[in-house]
Amino acid sequence: MMKTSPSAIGQDAGHPDVEHAYPSRWFGRVPDRSEARLLLAELAGQPCRASAVVPAGPLAIYGAGTFGRMALDFLRDVGVEPVLVVDARAEQIRGSDAWQGIELLAPHEVPDRVKSEALLAVSIVTAPVTPIMEELQGQGWRHVVPFYDVAESFRPAHPLSNGWFADSLQPADLVEIAGCLDAWADDLSRAHHLSFLAWRLARQEWQFAGVPVDNSNRFFIPEVRAALAGGDLFLDGGAHHGSVSAAFLEATGPDSRIVAFEPDRASADQYSAWCASQPEERRSRIELLRTALDAISRTRRFHGGLGFMSQFAQSGTQEVLTGTIDAAGIAPGFVKLHLEGGELDALKGGLATFTAARPILAVTVYHNADGIWRTAGWLRENLEGYRLFMRTHSWCGTGAVIYALPDERMS
Repeated sequence: MMKTSPSAIGQDAGHPDVEHAYPSRWFGRVPDRSEARLLLAELAGQPCRASAVVPAGPLAIYGAGTFGRMALDFLRDVGVEPVLVVDARAEQIRGSDAWQGIELLAPHEVPDRVKSEALLAVSIVTAPVTPIMEELQGQGWRHVVPFYDVAESFRPAHPLSNGWFADSLQPADLVEIAGCLDAWADDLSRAHHLSFLAWRLARQEWQFAGVPVDNSNRFFIPEVRAALAGGDLFLDGGAHHGSVSAAFLEATGPDSRIVAFEPDRASADQYSAWCASQPEERRSRIELLRTALDAISRTRRFHGGLGFMSQFAQSGTQEVLTGTIDAAGIAPGFVKLHLEGGELDALKGGLATFTAARPILAVTVYHNADGIWRTAGWLRENLEGYRLFMRTHSWCGTGAVIYALPDERMS
């Protein structure tokens, strides 16, 4: 494995005799402000030896969970048919409807010839990916990469953007990132931010002791739950099929309400069906707007029909008229924005609302390079009397969310 320079609180992990494009690193404690700045300076000098991966031969998927199914759909959308899917639970799920028409094998069932010839795309982000990749290489797989690095090579045809590589940091970027590291409300946020940066800048997997990566509480970290009020209006930006709206209703009282924004036709239909399935008392508190949120109202190209991957993109064939949070004329107590890269624009279109209503904000920042510092910088500059937190809720630089909580809601 590639060696990295040791620091006062971290050390290398893995097998030094294996040259690997995805190094991992373990830190024995959470960094404070000064240590975070030192680690940023160290990271800025690290090269990224990984790149977007173009499948040149047979391709297999590792992982038959929700992410693996999404990976299969994506590959078929771009004209690539995987030769098989590999999962330890193959025997239990082989006959399921989700995997009809695809060969599904347990790791010990895969022929050595396939391990030697096929590119294996690891479709798991609920656990550190570097140990998984190393274990698979130990089993004989010659070519193992994270799935999103494969997806990145298809960006001209498909807008899925979770695999982006950050450009080298410029001096001005370092100044802005250092300011963000200083401004986080807790040291956990500094650790999550550094882990996010390490993957995006250098494809290094940094882990800090005592820093959980918990996907079960995305958008509802303890600080948010403690700040929610029973009568809050929830603005669900990028509502998809309603899972986050449902979680909000469970977390709040009978006086809470929802205004959901979902521009993708199929997803909005699914959200509407979910709403219709709720008891009348709940249905009356939910409103769905089939509008794409933006900084201003304008016409933009939209690539729909991709489920939660639908987004503004030149590869799309649909033209949509966008709207703004301010134009909606509501006073939310909690705003969640998961817009596949459109989050910063949506924030800019809601500043008057945020200033007046002072809601809790939960904003995804892993779909493009705005997450390095621009989104956090905008929040710092425009929201007075707010505390900012950052959490990563999955691995491979994904699941990163910034939480902004007004001081008056902090217990």
